Amino acid sequence: MKLSNFNFDLPKELLAEYPSEHRDEARLMVLNREKQTIEHKLFKDLVDYFDENDVLILNNTKVFPARLYGNKEKTGARIEVFLLRELNEEQRLWDVLVDPARKIRIGNKLYFGEDESLVAEVIDNTTSRGRTLRFLYDGPYRDFRNKLKELGETPLPKYIKREVEPEDEERYQTIFAKTEGAVAAPTAGLHFSKHLLKKLEIKGIDFAEVTLHVGLGTFNPVEVEDLSKHKMDSEEIIIDKLAVNTINKGIAEGRKVCAIGTTVMRAVESSVSSSGTLNEFQGWSNKFIFPPYDFSIANCMVTNFHTPKSTLLMMASAFAGHDFIMRAYEEAVKEKYRFYTYGDAMLIL
Repeated sequence: MKLSNFNFDLPKELLAEYPSEHRDEARLMVLNREKQTIEHKLFKDLVDYFDENDVLILNNTKVFPARLYGNKEKTGARIEVFLLRELNEEQRLWDVLVDPARKIRIGNKLYFGEDESLVAEVIDNTTSRGRTLRFLYDGPYRDFRNKLKELGETPLPKYIKREVEPEDEERYQTIFAKTEGAVAAPTAGLHFSKHLLKKLEIKGIDFAEVTLHVGLGTFNPVEVEDLSKHKMDSEEIIIDKLAVNTINKGIAEGRKVCAIGTTVMRAVESSVSSSGTLNEFQGWSNKFIFPPYDFSIANCMVTNFHTPKSTLLMMASAFAGHDFIMRAYEEAVKEKYRFYTYGDAMLIL
């Protein structure tokens, strides 16, 4: 498969600026791989496709307010700083992206907050837009993290052109988010409401939680026609014993084991035993899933509608079959499904 196999025309107006008013009332396209059929439902209808002891795997990562705005010393130029990864807790070192990058050099200082109560010094260049910052903050670590949260903004993706609203803090977080560390939401999980989770629980569905802290690398454009030459950024994954036992029980009993999102699929496929079951895992993975690929753990998947040539579309294509997924996307455009982060969802059976 080549990069050009994943191109399609996506009208700009189908990129969702806002989520559905009610989480579980987004639209749901249901693909049946065996029958090659496409159905049009609402997300809350998901409950109809699962039976007692089927397993839903959720990503419980929590998004932190990763986008900060600071002013450069002397010139006062406004600089956007996007926190990517903490490198050293003690030294307050962070990998960040800066914009506009051309203005930021090693040795520059940035001041954050109206009272300039937080200062950072640029100590290294990492990529064209990447820098390493040392935050100059003398207080306890907890106070420092609280200061970052206070000054930070919900990191909505750049395609959303409107201003971030107070409601986005809650909307851009799954209701089962627990473990802070993501700079982007695991978007398939955004459609679950408390009411829907309760209905699934009453039906006897088993839940397993894994953690994959979503980084911006997931959204990096693929710039090589030969997909085998694309390198994914590493993301941190935690899969504990409880999740492993629940998922492996579902596999052993021949149940539906459903990955809620591409992040979950990447997490579980990063820790497969030789016998095709899930292992506990804590570490980093840069796994890139594209066709052809044999999946070991999940046998169904929920995912949002993705943009052309994206690694997320490639994974969905590997799971559903390339021709089928492209036919479904053609139908989605025709039926005006909403795409990307705040968009509608697809269930692939």
